[in-house]
Amino acid sequence: MKNLFLILTIIFSLIKCQNPTLLQTGERWSEERAWEWHDKNGWMAGTNFNPSSAINQLEFFQKETFDLETIDQELRWSAELGMKMHRVYLHNLLWDQDSIGFLKRVNAYLKISEMHQLKTMFVLLDDVWHPLPKLGKQPDPIPFVHNSGWVQAPGAEILGDSLRHDELKNYIKGVVSHFKDDQRVVAWDLYNEPDNVASDPGRDVLELKDKYIYTFALLKKVVQWTREVNPSQPLTVGLWKGDHTLWGTPKKLRPLERFMVKNSDVISFHSYDGPQITKEKINALKNYNRPILCTEYLARTNGSTFKAILPIFKKNGIHAINWGFVAGKTNTIFPWSSWRTDFDSFPKIWHHDIYRKDKSPFSESEITLLKQELIE
Repeated sequence: MKNLFLILTIIFSLIKCQNPTLLQTGERWSEERAWEWHDKNGWMAGTNFNPSSAINQLEFFQKETFDLETIDQELRWSAELGMKMHRVYLHNLLWDQDSIGFLKRVNAYLKISEMHQLKTMFVLLDDVWHPLPKLGKQPDPIPFVHNSGWVQAPGAEILGDSLRHDELKNYIKGVVSHFKDDQRVVAWDLYNEPDNVASDPGRDVLELKDKYIYTFALLKKVVQWTREVNPSQPLTVGLWKGDHTLWGTPKKLRPLERFMVKNSDVISFHSYDGPQITKEKINALKNYNRPILCTEYLARTNGSTFKAILPIFKKNGIHAINWGFVAGKTNTIFPWSSWRTDFDSFPKIWHHDIYRKDKSPFSESEITLLKQELIE
């Protein structure tokens, strides 16, 4: 009976999204509405969350590997630090595989998050790492190599064929429709790092040529589909590429980045840089007079540390989401350079992540700092 109800809900949501007489298409939020969202939620800090038992988005949410015990434990640890939100990646192949089961598992994740008083920002698409995602059993991690199993969404096969872009419509509309009024969902990150290109050995030859063109075309459709659903949560697409000193001046941006900014209800960006460049990025983005989120930071050997960066975000009211939490199958304690430089043991200074699987931290002083900044 529950399955029948969920099926009918999905069908009605999709029909509603296709029928303009049943739907009021949304527009970009006003500045006032965006600041109301900011004030309602207060300053939020958290992490890009992927359980340590999953190598990527697919292993996170596929039925056979959906690990509620680990998810619960690690969300509890993040809540103990004072984190308030997580950024979580989804994938179109999960919808194609089993839309009903996928939504059930996403809901199960949200139930646990709510129990730990955590909000979630979902990421729908991603241009980063492996260009050819596949369902089923995911590869084992390559030892000592950063993010060896992370996959793009939708990946080169669909992205590089504009006639196939509409295959993503039901995924985008179905997921957003299902959670459009869900208070546990705090925002939608539509597309992570558009126009990023896999440069790691072995994957570079698989990467899509002229990716900018295809990504831009798809992003326009994704924004349209999501606005047609008109969720109660804000939309964003994060700036990450190009001269950051120009980020606050739309006419000087490439058309892709200009479109990203003009269609974001709240402004988001990535910064794996030290304090000076991070401050410059913040100052540039303040020109838009909208709430700002840094949806990726923390690269210790780049000078992007909690001690150097988190107080800057807090002082400026920038919602802060670091990369990585519990060191696990993603191997993100290793730097990006691990694709080209051989490692045979854990690095002395972790690139990302906070805890080991036994909850022992990379740095006790960081844990003290996090609790001071996030709780006190």
